[in-house]
Amino acid sequence: MSRSIDEPVLNARFCFNQTALQDFLRLSRASIDDTINQNLNALSRPSVTNPFTSTLPSSRRPSQYLPDSTCAEFKDRVLFPSWQSRSNVLNYCASVATSPDPDEPEHLLHESESAKARERVVDERLDPYGARNLPREGRSDALANLVRRERRVEEIVRQRTWDLVSGRCRSDPSRETSYEAAMNEWRAQQESSR
Repeated sequence: MSRSIDEPVLNARFCFNQTALQDFLRLSRASIDDTINQNLNALSRPSVTNPFTSTLPSSRRPSQYLPDSTCAEFKDRVLFPSWQSRSNVLNYCASVATSPDPDEPEHLLHESESAKARERVVDERLDPYGARNLPREGRSDALANLVRRERRVEEIVRQRTWDLVSGRCRSDPSRETSYEAAMNEWRAQQESSR
């Protein structure tokens, strides 16, 4: 079974290094969510009691459903911590993106361009190339856009993973709940155990 990627040290430098941020998210998703079927298959026990009998290969497949204790342990120790780690990184970087960035190399230029752009009205019918002089995107804006895109990706990945986990955990009560509700319940348990 795969293990989750350790959460990086959170600081503004990490967030503004978009390659490092995307690499962490990509590797974390690859280790758990992208290989969810393999992870779940690794948790199941073979259904054949005597492996040396000559049976059809289809009868040697692992059981479709996992035991409740195995499902709960996988979610509590592997899946939810991985998701929480990515949530922590995205939340931190979102807060960095909304904070003023005094270290932005073109901070003053960006501010003056923004002020000029607010004053100017471009009628694209009369000047179709007028938008070429609009201000460039600053580091904070680029980071905010990246975090927004990654959160959308995260929602899709988590929903897909949750559907697969719920399908393999038949009698698990979380099967009827959404991944958001199950994650919130796990967070509450983590807080109460501290």
